[in-house]
Amino acid sequence: MVKSSRPAPGACRLAAIAAAACLLPLAAGAQQGDGTNVPVTGHVYKPDKAPATPQRIASLKVPPGFSVTPFAQGLGNPRILAVAPDGTVYASRREEGDVVMMKDTDGDGRADGTPQVVLNRAGALGLAIRDGKLWLVTVKELFVADLQPDGRPGPLKMLLGDLPDSGQHPNRTMAFGPDGMLYLSVGSTCNACNESNPENATLLRVSPDGKSRTIFASGLRNTIGFDWHPATGELWGMDHGIDYLGDDVQQEELNRIERGQQYGWPHVWGEGGLNPQSTPVGGISKPQWKAMSRPMTLGYTAHAAPMQMLFYTGSAFPAEYRNDAFVALRGSWNRKPASGYEIVRIRFAQGGQPQRIEPFVSGFVNEDDATHFARPVGLAMARDGALLMADDANGVIYRIAYTGIAGRPAPAAAATPAQPVQAPAQAMQAQVAQGNNVPLALARPQAQASGRIEVRSGSIPAGGDIPLRHSEYADGVSPSLAWTAVPGARSYAVIVEDPDASPIKPFVHWVAWNIPASVTHLPEGLQEQPRLKDPEGLLQGKTTRGSTGWYGPRPPVGDPPHAYHFQVLALDTVLDLPPGSDRDAVLAAAQGHVLARGELVGRYAQQQQPLK
Repeated sequence: MVKSSRPAPGACRLAAIAAAACLLPLAAGAQQGDGTNVPVTGHVYKPDKAPATPQRIASLKVPPGFSVTPFAQGLGNPRILAVAPDGTVYASRREEGDVVMMKDTDGDGRADGTPQVVLNRAGALGLAIRDGKLWLVTVKELFVADLQPDGRPGPLKMLLGDLPDSGQHPNRTMAFGPDGMLYLSVGSTCNACNESNPENATLLRVSPDGKSRTIFASGLRNTIGFDWHPATGELWGMDHGIDYLGDDVQQEELNRIERGQQYGWPHVWGEGGLNPQSTPVGGISKPQWKAMSRPMTLGYTAHAAPMQMLFYTGSAFPAEYRNDAFVALRGSWNRKPASGYEIVRIRFAQGGQPQRIEPFVSGFVNEDDATHFARPVGLAMARDGALLMADDANGVIYRIAYTGIAGRPAPAAAATPAQPVQAPAQAMQAQVAQGNNVPLALARPQAQASGRIEVRSGSIPAGGDIPLRHSEYADGVSPSLAWTAVPGARSYAVIVEDPDASPIKPFVHWVAWNIPASVTHLPEGLQEQPRLKDPEGLLQGKTTRGSTGWYGPRPPVGDPPHAYHFQVLALDTVLDLPPGSDRDAVLAAAQGHVLARGELVGRYAQQQQPLK
């Protein structure tokens, strides 16, 4: 077990780079040629696969009183697991491109007969079950199907077909939060790079019908495993660390994931280590990026590759396991000795804070002969309270059960198996309520002013239609915008909002500030990044979508025209805010400094589905 408060071996070597980087000016330019010179010692190490023999399974290390037995075998490439309320087990198989269904009707801890293929979709991976429906996510598509009485899904309905391309991390996973929304993980396309699509390396928040979709949190390289604490309702996730930094760097990260927060990747790792491989865009320095990011809460051995995660809410394990989390660790290729190839337990204190990470089931890899017989991926709680773990190497689903020890027998089987505990929704609801159902910026006290500004656009007539190219159904380029100069102004700010959106209103489409006083015109097609080189000093913040820069109109197809308010503020100061701040932070900082204000209103509607 490795705590985050203790630097991993080799981290001090990178800490020297971090310290040197802190001496750079905050407005430093691109960091190519900044003197970085970091030696890295690492390995490409892939233990050979061995058969899952009874002898090997018997050699697994588990806490006293626990046993590990096969639940199903011969499955090929099982990945993600989901269990329906009636106990039916579903496993996605990415290599086969399908979903298989299993049942244990006689309660002997083994699946009945041969697993049945019930769905076929290329790249099938993430699964979620709620209200008698099964959701399935592939690399780019999200589907839903009604579950029939026999457990088979009915016809699939596509809800989304434009998730980002995958690159290095195609493993989309998802789970329903206590707020009833679907949370969907989209990994990065690379090891460490500036993504061109802001939805990569994020956790998305999606309505069950697919009509609403925002970025909940960013800077997450590949958070396949996440779940909500059963007592606090807080969201926790295990993120994959960066490769090529050495055998012991970067640790795998346990993060408390909150709306609107950024978690460091690709420029910052762990508790604040700076990645020597990367360079932020727009002249943002790595210390600035660090200040914009949340550090990890706990760390675990580097290159262990965390996969599916769950909080234990059953009653079949001893009471001290309840409300602790389990994570399957698949193991990586970038470390020797190998790490991962195990299930770990995250111990949480009664108040909901994680204390440490420790092995729970280990021994799937043998360093003596450099072999492994399982690579853990899927993890789920069976209806009887046992854990199920999917191995995508030898195609086995294992059952981890508590069988008891002297003086502490296993609990008697309940007549009616308990259903999974639903985490309280207050924590998530409070986060998503921030900035929702509030007045438009110009109607709020922070933006009051006696002066007036005339705002115009070269492509949007006052009260007229916004051209298709500015929408997210087409090019998604920002429109040109101009305004009258205000005497005494030291900077300008732009806030664009849609009050007709739902369920989040108003929906923020653009936040920009510290536009130099000499600039009263923004050209079409500005860069969508936190800091611009031209106009120099212009900073951009997060939209309601969760991305930075202009996010064009994207009302649901068939909605009446939405109104988009292009609001401009003239300020007597330059705002002291970090790049990536949101609308509310800009308005709070601007209060008492607004000399004049004005707006242009344009309208947009999408009456038919765009061609793919």
